[in-house]
Amino acid sequence: MRKFLVLLLPLALAACSPAAQAPPDSSAATVDATRAYVAHDWPLPATIGSGQPDLALTPDGRVLLSWVSSIAGRRNALQFVAMAENGRWQSDARTIVVGDSLMASWANVPHIAATEDGALWVQFMQQRGSGHAGDIALARSIDGGFTWSQPVAVNDTSIEAEHGFAALWPNGRDSVGLAWLDSSGEDAAPAPKRAAMAGHDMADNGMPAHDMHDSGGRTVLRAAAFDMNLQPSAAAVLDHLTCDCCQSEVVLTSQGALLAYRDRTDAEVRDIMVVRNDGKAWGTPVPVHVDGWVMRGCPVNGPAIAAVGNDVVVAWFTEADQQPRVQVARSTNAGASFTAPVVLQQGDAVQGRTAIALDAAQAWILWLSEDRGGQTLWLSRRSPDLAREFQRIEVAKLQGRGRATGYPQIALRNGNAYIAWTDIVDGASHLRGAILTQP
Repeated sequence: MRKFLVLLLPLALAACSPAAQAPPDSSAATVDATRAYVAHDWPLPATIGSGQPDLALTPDGRVLLSWVSSIAGRRNALQFVAMAENGRWQSDARTIVVGDSLMASWANVPHIAATEDGALWVQFMQQRGSGHAGDIALARSIDGGFTWSQPVAVNDTSIEAEHGFAALWPNGRDSVGLAWLDSSGEDAAPAPKRAAMAGHDMADNGMPAHDMHDSGGRTVLRAAAFDMNLQPSAAAVLDHLTCDCCQSEVVLTSQGALLAYRDRTDAEVRDIMVVRNDGKAWGTPVPVHVDGWVMRGCPVNGPAIAAVGNDVVVAWFTEADQQPRVQVARSTNAGASFTAPVVLQQGDAVQGRTAIALDAAQAWILWLSEDRGGQTLWLSRRSPDLAREFQRIEVAKLQGRGRATGYPQIALRNGNAYIAWTDIVDGASHLRGAILTQP
């Protein structure tokens, strides 16, 4: 794999002590979800120019926040910070990588993860060539993020092409899994993909393309595992034709890693699918729901997924039948099948860009909406079976509009919800945060 020429400190020689495996979050079991939550300001250690947040939990239950700082006239920087047990930030923001070629995209965001051995991992995008072409970089830290390894390229760099929209997850004690989109044209399906799923008649709804940077070829969905030395194994193509620029997400179920992504057919049907790895191999993709959304360009609006044991919830945006809406569906068998979706909001104001979290007491679903009054971040708290809505909260009114506000993020800790998103303040991006607690 080609190494990246970016500015990183050398890898520290001494590893930190391993982090203990966190037990399942039992605190949620004692929460009365029917009681109202209140949103409080969550000050984030990010400056003007910050955006593209990612939230993750360490095995011992700490919150990790990463973001990209992008200020005109300066080089882009990928930064992160960790929360201590007392809920305060452990340190000032730490810079992982700096460089002119570090891509700062509202949609193709970096990700951070932690494994049981105490290591931290980051995935980010590096520009190579023109347009949207770029490579996926992976790096690892064994000293809490003070120093980082020289990053390596995840994708094949022999062809200049679009890569990205990756998902990153712990894959055992000292390794991670990665899934990503690859539009290089390699491993394209030899035969046309199904134009419709069984029992559903697909019709072109004539909707305009949201984003026309589809590669024109066949974008495939790949996955591989990476060990502590950043060496790959178990490389696989999970789907031979997918949406070119929609985010994917992975959760760990009792039966293995489950990946959610937006599919694509030769008839331009772009619905949500999941595919599971049982620890040995990836299975066959399963539709979350057959919406039948026909779209001639990439909507840049991928799904969100969360899980506890075998319980899985997926939230997503669709414009099937020319009805923009955000909906959520549940699985009780680790993604083998899903219930009919629950519609959270519909109408022209719906932007989608969902985020979701799940504990024993409730499901938390975030999405963005925009009308003449501006853009708003909403949250619906629902029963784990999604049948009952406990509370609908307007988390924030944003100053920004359109796509510049990117994707919100949510993480649960000790029965509280931590939310981060990008806003636009005086023409510049800026991270904002909220904590939802019960009074």
